[in-house]
Amino acid sequence: MSLFERFEGGDRAVLVQVALRQAPADGDTQEFRDLVVSSGTRPVAWVTATRHSPDPATFVGAGKLAEIAEAVRRHQADVVLFDHGLTAAQMRNLEQACRCRVVDRTQLILDIFAQRARSHEGKLQVELAQLSYLSTRLVRGWTHLERQKGGIGLRGPGEKQLESDRRLIAGRIHQIRRQLEKVRRQREQGRRARRKSEVPTVALVGYTNAGKSTLFNRLTEANVYAADQLFATLDPTLRRLPLPGGGHLVLADTVGFIRRLPHHLVAAFHATLQETREADLLLHVIDAADPRHDEAAEHVQVVLEEIGAGHVPQVRIYNKIDVAGLEPRVEWDDAGRLRSVWLSAATGSGVDRLQTALGAWFQGEMRRGWLELGPEAGRLRAQLFALGAVRREEPGATGGWRLEVELPRGRFERLMRSERLPCRC
Repeated sequence: MSLFERFEGGDRAVLVQVALRQAPADGDTQEFRDLVVSSGTRPVAWVTATRHSPDPATFVGAGKLAEIAEAVRRHQADVVLFDHGLTAAQMRNLEQACRCRVVDRTQLILDIFAQRARSHEGKLQVELAQLSYLSTRLVRGWTHLERQKGGIGLRGPGEKQLESDRRLIAGRIHQIRRQLEKVRRQREQGRRARRKSEVPTVALVGYTNAGKSTLFNRLTEANVYAADQLFATLDPTLRRLPLPGGGHLVLADTVGFIRRLPHHLVAAFHATLQETREADLLLHVIDAADPRHDEAAEHVQVVLEEIGAGHVPQVRIYNKIDVAGLEPRVEWDDAGRLRSVWLSAATGSGVDRLQTALGAWFQGEMRRGWLELGPEAGRLRAQLFALGAVRREEPGATGGWRLEVELPRGRFERLMRSERLPCRC
C-alpha cells in the first residue's frame, strides 16, 4: 500500500487524549469513551499525553507518536481516534506513521450522526455537515497526485483535480441547502398554524443520553427509538400531548447536546434547532443519576445560548430517579413558578406530576401585567378584549393604550415574545 493512499477502516481502535495545559476532566474522558462505543468501535488501547500546545505536524510530538504507532502494531488496531480536532496535514502525517486510519473528534461525531439519521431531513443535515467538513480537507484525498508548482516542468494535474472536487462539493452543498430551506419553510408553516390556533410548543432538550426520547415516548405513547447510548435519537419528532384540564400542546423531541459540539453540526442542524428557539417552553432533561449532571446542565445552557434559545422559559426535569434512589417531586420557586420536576421516564414514576404541572403552566397558572400598546396595535387590543383578558384600560402616552391583562402564564409569555411588547409585570 502506498503511504499516500487512505487506509481502510475497522473496529479495533487506539484512543488518544491529549491534555493541553491542564488534565482532562473525568466527564471529558468518559464522554470520549462513550462516543467511541456508540460509534460501534472497540477500544483496545488508550494513550494519554500532556502538552503545552499541539505539535503543528502531528499534534502529539515525535515521542508520543512512536508510542501510538507501537500500540497500533501491538494490538493490531484498525484506527486511531483522537478526542481533538486535527488539521489535514496532521492527519496525513499520523496515518503515515501509524500505518492505519486516523479519525478526529469531529469525524467521529459525524460518523455517529450518519448511523443515526433516518428521516430525509436528518440525512440531508448530516450530509451537509460531512461535506462542509470535507471541503477543507481535500488535500488528504489527492496527495497521491502531482501538485501544481511554480517553475518549468513542475505543473501537474493534482491541483486541477482538487479544484474540480471543490466545485462538485460546493454544488452539492448548495443543492442540500436549497432542500433544507424548503423543509424550513414547511416547518415554519406548521409553526404559524400552531400559533394561529394558540397551540403551545414544548421542546425536550438536554445532554445526550439523559432520557429525552424515553420521556417523550412515555408522555405521548410514541415509538421513538431510545437506547442507552449517545445520540440514540437524531431526527426531530413532534407529537400532540393532551393536557389534564383540556386542550393540548405539541411536544418536540430534539437531538442531544455534548461538550464541544462541532460548529459544522450546529450550522447543518439549523432547521432542527429552530424548533428549540421557537418553543414556548423548554423541558431541560437532566440525568439525576449522573454525579456530573450539574456540569452537563451547564454545557447544555451554553449551547442553548449559542443557538439563540437562551431566552425561552425553561423547567428542569430530573430524570432516572429510580437509578438514583430518589422520590418523585415538584419544586417551585419563591414566586410560585414551576422550577423542576423529579421523575423516572423508564418506570413512569412522577410523570403524572409533570403532566399536571404542564397543565398549570399553560392553563391554570395565571399571570397579570400592564401592556403598552401603540396606536397601530388596535387589532391586538380587540383580540385581548375578545379573550376576556383585559382587566383595566388607560390612555397610552403615545396615543395608544395601557392595558392590564390577565392570561395563563404560558399564553402570556408567548404573547410577549411574539408581539415583542414591553410589559410592567
